[in-house]
Amino acid sequence: MNIHFIAIGGSAMHNLALALEHKGYNITGSDDVIFEPSKSRLGAKGLLPESFGWFPEKIHDGLDAIILGMHAKPDNPELLRAQEMGLKIYSYPEFLFEQSKYKTRVVIGGSHGKTTITSMILHVLDYNDIEVDYMVGAQLEGFDRMVHLTEENDFIVLEGDEYLSSPIDRRPKFHLYQPNIALLSGIAWDHINVFPTFENYVEQFQIFVDGIVSGGSITYNTEDPELVKVIDATQNTIRKFPYQTPEYSVEDGITLLNTPEGDMPIEVFGRHNLNNLAGAKWICQQMGVDEADFYEAIATFKGASKRLEKIAENKNKVAYKDFAHSPSKVKATTQAVKEQYPERRLLACLELHTYSSLNAGFLEEYQGALDTADEAAVFYSPDAVKIKELEEVTADQIALAFQRKDIKIFTNAQSFQEYLFGQDFENSTLLLMSSGNYGGLDFERLKSIFTA
Repeated sequence: MNIHFIAIGGSAMHNLALALEHKGYNITGSDDVIFEPSKSRLGAKGLLPESFGWFPEKIHDGLDAIILGMHAKPDNPELLRAQEMGLKIYSYPEFLFEQSKYKTRVVIGGSHGKTTITSMILHVLDYNDIEVDYMVGAQLEGFDRMVHLTEENDFIVLEGDEYLSSPIDRRPKFHLYQPNIALLSGIAWDHINVFPTFENYVEQFQIFVDGIVSGGSITYNTEDPELVKVIDATQNTIRKFPYQTPEYSVEDGITLLNTPEGDMPIEVFGRHNLNNLAGAKWICQQMGVDEADFYEAIATFKGASKRLEKIAENKNKVAYKDFAHSPSKVKATTQAVKEQYPERRLLACLELHTYSSLNAGFLEEYQGALDTADEAAVFYSPDAVKIKELEEVTADQIALAFQRKDIKIFTNAQSFQEYLFGQDFENSTLLLMSSGNYGGLDFERLKSIFTA
């Protein structure tokens, strides 16, 4: 097949392009800018566009399909040309469904934890030599790509994102997958630029559950009352498998999971990650992995990239970075780190970087999110607010939203770095939470402090 990608450089898009090239398809693509690591990975397979920009002449009747990425705009010249020619145009999730129509589709959704749960499942399956197709939102240790597609595998495991499918398809991605086996980890309002009310956001999860293939299953976290309401409300004829956080303990910085064979040390930590583990266990069992084999495999799982990732550690100090940015994720991650190192001072730093987190009307959702930390700091760039064309957010608004009088707020990247590098981290834990980079934080310098 001859496939052309419009906006090939995105994290998800370039991984799909690599997966299809590996499968033997002929791939071309365009983008106006491509960053690392996408640039090098595409270049290594000869898929990097010769020139950046949009070129309608790349669209021709020899193409079997166009795959349209979210980075493109509705008036993209290549998209307009494809529409004029009547070519088949897929969004990213639409094409994944086309590739998996005759497979058992396992879809992992939820406002938080879906990448980690998907990663846990894939780790366990790989450990037990069970080959499946997959799409996951983070690079995993031991996996070449974030997307893998074959003709022969019976299962495909898909991370089910609730964000929009493409610039011309406003449906949430996970509505398009029609799962046979599904999981929802929880519901916490996010993406307010698309779902302006909490009720509208919750509705997307109801549609997802109602779209599970008849006779399929939903595995769900009973500790989320809003999610329980959604599951109870569905009229879909599906099996329901509830789960909750398993028993565990923490001793000397090691998390011990209670299992039928006794307490077992695991690499990941935090109540939210143990909850994720319980959901992953249910899904793996539905895919043919027995309980003992699951526990043996999960003991070696170190976590998904950018999810509570250890930057550096010395005998009495440790630094973590995490992708957390939504209020529920920030709260859960901060609590997890404090629980793991209760005797150490915890400095939690959050960058407000996303559309939702920089929205003045959404800020109050962060109340109490950093309360577990001994010290808390927030960084945001006023320039980012302007770029997103949002109303100005002030330091006073942020302080009021978090309801913490001693919170330190920075709007200048240099000032934030001076504050951070001026800290005495002896007997301390540093937690950096962001989907950005704090205006160019020097992580190598930070590593040197924590390994000295």
